[in-house]
Amino acid sequence: MSWRLVLSLGAVAYALKALGALVLGGRHVPAALQRCLLLIPAALLAALITKDVFTTGRELTVDARAVGLAVAVVLSWRRAPFAVTVLFGVGATALLRAVA
Repeated sequence: MSWRLVLSLGAVAYALKALGALVLGGRHVPAALQRCLLLIPAALLAALITKDVFTTGRELTVDARAVGLAVAVVLSWRRAPFAVTVLFGVGATALLRAVA
C-alpha cells in the first residue's frame, strides 16, 4: 500500500466527517437517531473482534481465540476491570495453545 493511498483515504475520511458537521450544523438531531449513533462504535468494535476471532484468512475457524473471547465476555459481563479482562482473555488463549 502506498503512502499516497493512505493519505488520500485519510483526507477522504476527514472530508466526510467535516461534511457531516457542515450539513448538520446547528440542527437538532432526534433523540432516537442520537441513541443509534452512539451505539455505532460498540457495534463496529464487536464486528471487528468477531471477524478476527473466528476467521483465518478466508476460512471460518474455531480455535483457542474463541476461548479467550469467551473468558473476556464473561469477565466483562461480571464488570471486571478492563486490564484484568484483557489479561485473562489473552492468558486463556495462550494456555490453551500451549496445552494443545
